[in-house]
Amino acid sequence: MNLKERAHKYEYKLNDTDDQIIDYIVENKQEVTGMSIQSLARNLFTVPNTITRLSKKLGYDGFSQLKNSLKEEVQESDPIQETNVEYNLKRSIELVDHTMLQQVSNKLHEARRIYVFGVGDTLPFCEILSTHLKIGGKSAEYFLHRHDAVYAMNHASSQDVLFLISMSGETQQVLEMADLAKEKQVPVISLTHFSRNFLQKKADMNLYFYSPKKKLENYNVSDKTPVMLMLQMLSDTFWQKT
Repeated sequence: MNLKERAHKYEYKLNDTDDQIIDYIVENKQEVTGMSIQSLARNLFTVPNTITRLSKKLGYDGFSQLKNSLKEEVQESDPIQETNVEYNLKRSIELVDHTMLQQVSNKLHEARRIYVFGVGDTLPFCEILSTHLKIGGKSAEYFLHRHDAVYAMNHASSQDVLFLISMSGETQQVLEMADLAKEKQVPVISLTHFSRNFLQKKADMNLYFYSPKKKLENYNVSDKTPVMLMLQMLSDTFWQKT
């Protein structure tokens, strides 16, 4: 996982100063790999402790590990983009943020009711998550039809939670549900492919898997295995408090 991807994964932890430091490092990768933390801090008009804290927010042990990772990025000028199942699962596991998983689990436990919504190929996953939440003792419901979901959102409150699953994060019906939830001040949790998409921008909390869009004979055949992986990890975290 490169620096920009880590910044996306952990963006909920970052402040404006962190963003400025990341932008500088990304724009000056080659130079930064040869800098000491003191030199980098001087260039950024900050102190070394700020850079150390940022490194740890991004999941590194410290600045030295960040710099070593950056060196690997510089050396991999043209990385091969793999799309097989094993690679997708490996990338999805790298995306697991146990802090966020715990926060999502806590939010689900606190909710009065949980509504789960998705369309098309994600519908079976909505049923699975709804069942897993019920096993954990929660009132959970998924929807086969859009109008039932709209009705539920129109009668929901801030004590409820809407969990949205979308491969792309751009599905119009799913985005519509997010907007309805926001109007009712219902917290929104999203599960999408790891990308900057409209759904993750609308959601209050984001979980990710890695599964780039793939088409065959005009059919969407994107790998669904990573979706199930992330749902199972969330369910395991949720059940631990049951």
